[in-house]
Amino acid sequence: MSGWAATPYRVGISGWRYPPWRKVYYPDGLPQRAELEYASRRLNSIELNGSFYALQRPSSYQRWYDETPDGFVFSVKGPRFVTHLKKLADVDGPLANFFASGVLALADKFGPVLWQLPPTLGYDADRLAAFFEKLPRTTSEAAELAGTHEDRMEGRSLTTCAVDIPLRHALEVRHKSFERVEFIELLRAHGIALVCADTAGKWPMLDDVTADFVYVRLHGAEELYVSGYDDKSLDRWALKIRAWQAGRTPSDGHTLAPPARRRARDVFAYFDNDVKVRAPFDAEALAARLGVASVGADSAE
Repeated sequence: MSGWAATPYRVGISGWRYPPWRKVYYPDGLPQRAELEYASRRLNSIELNGSFYALQRPSSYQRWYDETPDGFVFSVKGPRFVTHLKKLADVDGPLANFFASGVLALADKFGPVLWQLPPTLGYDADRLAAFFEKLPRTTSEAAELAGTHEDRMEGRSLTTCAVDIPLRHALEVRHKSFERVEFIELLRAHGIALVCADTAGKWPMLDDVTADFVYVRLHGAEELYVSGYDDKSLDRWALKIRAWQAGRTPSDGHTLAPPARRRARDVFAYFDNDVKVRAPFDAEALAARLGVASVGADSAE
């Protein structure tokens, strides 16, 4: 199987299975079962978001692994049961269930885990710190945690990993109370990346670097989940991403704390403006600006 070359830039989409994309982004006649294979040869990363709504199965993660090229990376969105319903508290069982649900089948394609907080959840340092301390930092630690899953996961769990690699976590916040220096310091103390989220001005967007990688989510330049990014906007985001990767902090955004120590970083950027079928085209345009070449939609044949 042909694959992606090593690169510090991961540019992709949040999910790939959207009916309006058919015959617009996906070619007419492409079977639905081939959509991931097609997208994964035009973009080098995808954010799995089905895991946010419900626990998936090991067979699904294994199939997604098999359908994507070597060097491809999945980010995985943590379950809303943990973030929105439990609000990060009393989550030992749910965390074990999540890591037992099959994510370990992604093996060397397992990228960051995204934890998106609800707009109703404000800053609580103790709650956050307690949650961060529960998070596994390697796939081996995740497998150990998965082994403590609840009984209801029997027969649909995976508690071993084929490779032992670092496991990174990113946090997306949606409440203004997080706009404080101590929040940035807390993230840095735990090595958690702060998501730089463009939400058309609806929720906070911060450029502070808090980990050894940067995670960007582009929900829409002017209208949430709908509007696309024009050439000028994409040029600006490419400059920001290059700055982050080179170890700098972009000077055209909003930061709260002094810059982090300068060092090269991986950058993950995902487009979530899917309503008008802008996400995949914007992602390809940004990837081209960053020099991320496509493997080619027919390269697996």
